[in-house]
Amino acid sequence: MVQTTEAIPLARDNDGVIRIATTRVTLDTVVSAFNQGATAEEITQRYSTLDLADVYFAIGYYLRHQEEVKAYLQQRQEIAVQIRVLNEQRNEQAGLRERLLARRSSKTTQ
Repeated sequence: MVQTTEAIPLARDNDGVIRIATTRVTLDTVVSAFNQGATAEEITQRYSTLDLADVYFAIGYYLRHQEEVKAYLQQRQEIAVQIRVLNEQRNEQAGLRERLLARRSSKTTQ
């Protein structure tokens, strides 16, 4: 048997997000689907840009580095919460319905 070395098809983008090979599919997505019981084949059916071998590599990486990947996923979750809070602050939703109804009502009375 010939021994070869292949790079794991994971790439970190400029925002620190780990993606599978050259696709836009994130490691988060593959790990989540796998943890929900999806097989590598099912994952490639859901995300047609993925190569089956790359999905197997990603799952293997996850299984061998679970603590590291869990820490990465936790960090991504914390960032998502921060972004959600910022978006909510920028786009205040409180009273939105009332403001829209008042605007509609003022247009119909004009």
